Amino acid sequence: MLRELLPPVVSAVEAYDDEAPVELFPEELAVIARSVDKRRREFTTVRRCAREALARLGYAPAPIVPGERGAPGWPAGVVGSMTHCEGYRACAVAHRDDVLTLGLDAEPDAPLPEGVLGVISLPAEREMIQRLGGSVHWDRLLFCAKEAVYKAWFPLTRSWLDFSEARVSLDPAGTFHAELLVPAPLPSFDGRWLARDGLLLSAIAVPSS
Repeated sequence: MLRELLPPVVSAVEAYDDEAPVELFPEELAVIARSVDKRRREFTTVRRCAREALARLGYAPAPIVPGERGAPGWPAGVVGSMTHCEGYRACAVAHRDDVLTLGLDAEPDAPLPEGVLGVISLPAEREMIQRLGGSVHWDRLLFCAKEAVYKAWFPLTRSWLDFSEARVSLDPAGTFHAELLVPAPLPSFDGRWLARDGLLLSAIAVPSS
């Protein structure tokens, strides 16, 4: 699915289970030493995806550990993003000379839990969701898009972005636009989304030039 949303210069790998083995580095093992089994499996498989994606760019396996606010630590000259949800793990990476920043998110195509929409959305976004019809759970897709926005934003600013600080417009044709409502290196992000097999996926890839 991810390949449909990203330009050819991005190396993307996804997995739908945790069956394929991968050896973690000691630094990575330390991160999940006290984690529950679900967290360990997610962490491990998404790093297998990252190893394969980086290998396609010519990089040897290396530890990928969470840094500030949980952002993955990529090799020098690389930008990337990871995501995982029930039944899906994925990673996308690119050379910084080709892509300025990446943001991915995957979510189940199901309604948000009660009360969450009011926390993550602006009034205009809730009005938009009311207007949109069809089989997609637009409230969850809005959350998915905003998560991708944050993941694209953070490497550029190293600062927090609240849900209320980006206004997202969803297009049923499979795209979205996010207007940043705070001072930012870029005034907006454009992304693409896909709904398939019970999953929602959003992706942002900003060209370097």
